Amino acid sequence: LNHADTPLLLKIKQALLQHQVIFFRKQALSAQSQVRLAKTFGTLHIHPIYPAMDDAPEVIVLDSHRQDLRDNDLWHTDVTFSQTPPLGCVLQAIKIPEFGGDTLWASGTAAFNALSEDLKQQLRGLTATHDIRKSFPLERFGATAVDRERLENSFRKNPPVVHPVVRTHPETGAEVLFVNEGFTTHINELNAQESDALLTFLFEHAVKEEFHLRWKWQEGDVAIWDNRCTQHKALFDYGDAHRIMHRATVNGSIPFYKAAG
Repeated sequence: LNHADTPLLLKIKQALLQHQVIFFRKQALSAQSQVRLAKTFGTLHIHPIYPAMDDAPEVIVLDSHRQDLRDNDLWHTDVTFSQTPPLGCVLQAIKIPEFGGDTLWASGTAAFNALSEDLKQQLRGLTATHDIRKSFPLERFGATAVDRERLENSFRKNPPVVHPVVRTHPETGAEVLFVNEGFTTHINELNAQESDALLTFLFEHAVKEEFHLRWKWQEGDVAIWDNRCTQHKALFDYGDAHRIMHRATVNGSIPFYKAAG
């Protein structure tokens, strides 16, 4: 993993572009190995809310016994509240409940391609606002004065941002439906009623069964996904059982739309 252009890594990257999410069973990577793997895709992101590992600050810890993870049981694309949403993520299963805790991924390219031509044309050129507050509200994540201060500081550092409703994938050139229930608050060119109606339709359309897959985790599994063209949700259906995931997130670029031809 010392060189990003080794034949194996080139195959992995090509598979990721083709399939959008790929899986490796029972890898049991150390935190440092997970970081090295993620860094072959680019520089790594430091999340403003979630805690990280002490010996690997690029790896966030999603621990159901330490955090409120209900927000992950909502379709979302990671960190679209940033001007430069992540390129992708490397997620490893550390502790898995006996039952439940599966993750689903949905393709934004498949969802866009399935729209009518009239609606595709309507969506091209529209923009939407994405806001960190939608998935990290004070009433859930500001339980203590320290938590509130940290959260409000994150809000100040991450004001609402605007992205195209349809983005162009920077490597494949594909058109991607780029709104998500986790962070998208409204479509800027429409009034509130029109925006709410269109977003409700798009949120439901984007995650139809024909556009998504479901992964049943085993401990040590690794998933890599292209965050530029997918949404995902982690099912919170395991009650008080313990689920721990480690995620390394690769920095991305500013989303754009470029008309074909």
